[in-house]
Amino acid sequence: MTSVGAIFSPYPHPPESFHAAARAAEDAGLDTLWVWEDCFRSSAFAVASVALAWTERLRIGIGIAPMPLRNVAATAMEIATIERMFPGRLVPGVGHGVLPWMGQVGARAASPLTLMREYVLALRALLAGDEVTVDGRYVTLDKVRLDWPPATPPRVYAAAEGPKTLALAGEVADGVVLDMRHTVDEVSNAVRTIRAAGRDPQIVAYVVAAFGADAASRAVAFFGEDGPADGIDRVLAGTVDEVADGVRRFAVAGVDHVVLMPPNDAALPEYYAAAAQVGRLVAS
Repeated sequence: MTSVGAIFSPYPHPPESFHAAARAAEDAGLDTLWVWEDCFRSSAFAVASVALAWTERLRIGIGIAPMPLRNVAATAMEIATIERMFPGRLVPGVGHGVLPWMGQVGARAASPLTLMREYVLALRALLAGDEVTVDGRYVTLDKVRLDWPPATPPRVYAAAEGPKTLALAGEVADGVVLDMRHTVDEVSNAVRTIRAAGRDPQIVAYVVAAFGADAASRAVAFFGEDGPADGIDRVLAGTVDEVADGVRRFAVAGVDHVVLMPPNDAALPEYYAAAAQVGRLVAS
């Protein structure tokens, strides 16, 4: 069954506003609140930790933290520590990161696909409690084992965009995160590419969505002046029932979890309440 989450964006919202947002998402009954780590804004793992401490039921998705910024052992330690403190409520995701930003900090990988293969496989093995030795192009580990691995390893999600990355993510990750600029048909094609890898990862898709007056125009405006001409086909807009119908179309396309991205002018408590209502309608 397809579930519904929403995003806390680090662009219009500084870190000090996150406490109220997390509490609003919990109070609304939202399934999962997603954050991400764009340079040079908020730390994904710091944000996830405090959100889980502030709430009782809400899941926190990291979609995504850039792989080039952290040694894979450090990422495994972050995830394992949070998972042991808040079992079953962290949804960790990693990705290439925005390549120019990675270049700014001297971490840009010449072969992002090689990095993803080495990194995700090592991360999953470390979280499973295995002793890992790798001598790769980007990942080097010598008999590394976590002293405090999770009792139950969480799924490791990987962000993917182009066909090669989609296929690789479907091969090495437990879940795949799709960006928010795609039509239902494009998402359906991506899902087929992912599943052709032979595994059955969970599929997460970000979708821009707006509720209320002028919902369609506000949703399309999210893409800016250089947005696609068919922007209306890449967003969900309208009443809660209409957005729920749109989520169902993504579910038919093979998406397991739809994450609603609010327009920058959205009031987050009201938005999360509407997103939670969408989730309940889809579940019913």
